[in-house]
Amino acid sequence: MAHKKGGGSSTNGRDSHGQRLGVKRFGGQLVNAGTILVRQRGTKHQAGVNVGQGKDDTLYALVTGYLTFVDRGRHGRFITVTPAEQATTAATN
Repeated sequence: MAHKKGGGSSTNGRDSHGQRLGVKRFGGQLVNAGTILVRQRGTKHQAGVNVGQGKDDTLYALVTGYLTFVDRGRHGRFITVTPAEQATTAATN
């Protein structure tokens, strides 16, 4: 008599899909308002200026502008968005 059940389709098929976490846009890129910047579990990256945080810790841009990552040592890594019109006037001066 067998001591193991046959490995049919009822035993298989419980492998979940990946969650597609990680950084979606990188430093220096021009992003539109509402663009998802980072999908994460916990706050590995924190929301800086002009960046919002969703209830699942997803970070997204609140304004259209250029993305910068700022590492503040033990305070963590912050993501900020510099508005596009502000960045262009700073470049011309």
